[in-house]
Amino acid sequence: MQLPPQAQQLLLQMQTFQQQLQSVLLQKETMQIQKVELESAKTELEKADEKEEVYKVVGPLLVKGKKSELKKEVEEKLEMIEMRAKSVEKQEEKLKEKLKESQQKLQEIFKNLSPEGHSHGHDSEGMGVDAE
Repeated sequence: MQLPPQAQQLLLQMQTFQQQLQSVLLQKETMQIQKVELESAKTELEKADEKEEVYKVVGPLLVKGKKSELKKEVEEKLEMIEMRAKSVEKQEEKLKEKLKESQQKLQEIFKNLSPEGHSHGHDSEGMGVDAE
């Protein structure tokens, strides 16, 4: 039995949504790792005395900086990551919802293809027939 074009299209859409979701989840994981690293750096900076020398990594170099400036830089990066994380979480929710909707549509298509789903032609469409 060949799948109806609508089912084929839904399956392709679902694959695309799944790939996008995997990408979003990877971004989310990367941001969580960055956040942990930045929080650790912030903690270490807070422990440091104002007179202590502090450094930051810039490419392959360690560059000397002022504690207050580096702390501010770390805090700004943390804020930026938290904002991006919220955006990524919204994307994740939308993609999960799209996947769920597509899956429900696909189930409906298969239900209508099965012998039980064909009872009297198109009578069941839009009518209050046994809602599961």
